[in-house]
Amino acid sequence: MTKPFDMELFLMGLLSGSKATQHRHLRQARIMRAAIQQRWQRDNPWTWQVKHFRWFFAHHLKDHSSATRYYYQLTAILIWRRLKNDLRLGSLTFVS
Repeated sequence: MTKPFDMELFLMGLLSGSKATQHRHLRQARIMRAAIQQRWQRDNPWTWQVKHFRWFFAHHLKDHSSATRYYYQLTAILIWRRLKNDLRLGSLTFVS
């Protein structure tokens, strides 16, 4: 049996700001992980690709407000930073 992926450990060192902001990022990252896991069977962010993020924002958050999508975009940027990805997130359209 494998241990579930620890998103808090994954984002440790990148989380700054108030405790409420840190908890929001962790909660949103866990929601993102669960949605991508359910749809794509990708259990942890190390296996995620751009298409997974695009799917999450285009389909999973389609009925949410632009403010909600914006806060999820901030969390996605933290995850990408942790992955040290060379992708420039400015080219992705998360918030419409």
